[in-house]
Amino acid sequence: MVQNLTKFIKTQMKTKNVLVSIVALAAIVLLATTVIAARTSLTSDEKVYVRGNFVEDEDVISVNEGETVPIRVVFTSDVDASDVKVEARIDGYRVDVEAETSRFDVEAGKGYSKSLSLNIPTELSNELSDDATLEIKIFNRDFETEADNIELRVQRESYSVMVMSADTLQYVKAGQLLPVDVVIKNIGYNDLDDLYITATIPSIGVERRAYFGDLVALECDDSNTAVENYGVDIDRGCNEDDEEVASGRLYLQIPEDAEPGVYTIDVKATSDDASASDTAQITIQNDFLGDNVISTVTSRTVAAGEEAEYSILIVNPTNKLRVYRVVPETSGDLAVSVSESVVAVPAGSSKTVTLMASSDKEGTYNFNVNVFSDEEVVGQTALTTKVEGKASGTSSATNPVIVLTVVLAIIFVVLLIVLLVLIGRKPEKSEEFGESYY
Repeated sequence: MVQNLTKFIKTQMKTKNVLVSIVALAAIVLLATTVIAARTSLTSDEKVYVRGNFVEDEDVISVNEGETVPIRVVFTSDVDASDVKVEARIDGYRVDVEAETSRFDVEAGKGYSKSLSLNIPTELSNELSDDATLEIKIFNRDFETEADNIELRVQRESYSVMVMSADTLQYVKAGQLLPVDVVIKNIGYNDLDDLYITATIPSIGVERRAYFGDLVALECDDSNTAVENYGVDIDRGCNEDDEEVASGRLYLQIPEDAEPGVYTIDVKATSDDASASDTAQITIQNDFLGDNVISTVTSRTVAAGEEAEYSILIVNPTNKLRVYRVVPETSGDLAVSVSESVVAVPAGSSKTVTLMASSDKEGTYNFNVNVFSDEEVVGQTALTTKVEGKASGTSSATNPVIVLTVVLAIIFVVLLIVLLVLIGRKPEKSEEFGESYY
């Protein structure tokens, strides 16, 4: 008996809690309804214009993806109100498609016209067109008027292509090939023929163009109807092998003399009917801009008429054989000769060239030696030759060899004279003795 009574009491308490919850919920709904009802209409004669044309009942307005649609709302206020706004919005997109005016004041019986615009997103993927609804609202904290919904037909732009991605390496070295991977898609209403992709680095004059073929607006199934394939009943052929997306790779040759730094790659897709572009960033590193021409000795001092010898090392840091021309810049009083004026240096190696400089006049001579490859200067070194003393033709005293030769000649002449004197002397007669007998 006690147990049955306990169960009965618990059951009654649960029922009471449920009833309390229902009453509370009803009160909240009633309060919300009262608040909404308190927000009376601000106007009763609102008119909506799209692209300057008045929208009547049952009108369906066609708009294109990517289009900016101008909207104008005209109305006569039924009340005096402050901080009024006009809002336009389209439901159903992944992003907010809405716009509203700044706040303004209205007076009863006066007419107002407010303009705003909506940007239609590009989101149609599996159909060429679709339905949407445009909502217009005029409101402030106390008043609100919603215009009749306007039916929209959102269509793809007639001809349109999108560069979905343009990817490349983060770094590349000068002299190397840079791969650029590109993906493009037809996002237009119609098919696109003969699409080309152009990749360019304008600041260093590099460009490459490639053919990407044709793209259909939507991939289709031969067994389906036009409505099933395209979302609209149109007369269009269907080939299951046709594609709406294409991808490919282009290679850009980075010049060996490109300055290191960050560069922008411009990628552009074009056909006769549409075009689109995108960009990518690349960092170029350059190991070729070091000292390609090295001279261990840059200054020598010689006597007049003597030759100053210089050794110049030419380095080829590229990955292919290169031919260099060695061209010295000389003045009229300094003669410079080169052991090899044209030098072939294998990839990744070096070669030494000898230069000889001489002058008969005293002075300090500064001159440059330029190294060319493909008619471009790839390296330069500055050399100095100091000439001291007079030329050998004006005084033999400065030349030790000549002095020694003169001394030896004098000694030879003296010895020759002594020899002749000795030969020319007569011998003395021997002393005569008388006979003696014993």
